[in-house]
Amino acid sequence: MQINVTPTAVSTIQQFIEDQGAADGAGLRVAVLPGGCSGFQYGLNIEDAPENDDEILELEGLKVFVDPFSAQYLEGVEIDYVTTMMGSGFTFKNPNAAGGCGCGSSFTV
Repeated sequence: MQINVTPTAVSTIQQFIEDQGAADGAGLRVAVLPGGCSGFQYGLNIEDAPENDDEILELEGLKVFVDPFSAQYLEGVEIDYVTTMMGSGFTFKNPNAAGGCGCGSSFTV
């Protein structure tokens, strides 16, 4: 499985992990959940450890946990952290998405 997390996103996530005082094996859970205005939405969460059936990626020292359901929709996705005049947040560029909505956090396949 291939997921790209930009250096800006990696440093932001690592700061979140540090601020939470998470365990040594902690990482970022990237998930695809049913819902959102386009059918699916992304989910990000800091977790202390992976689940038994997770795929575990190591990206620039960051552990990324992906469950089997989400993996099929996240192949090739790029996660970035951007700051604009309108605010800051994570963005997703997903080559598997057939469409999306204005919020940028939901998509269709």
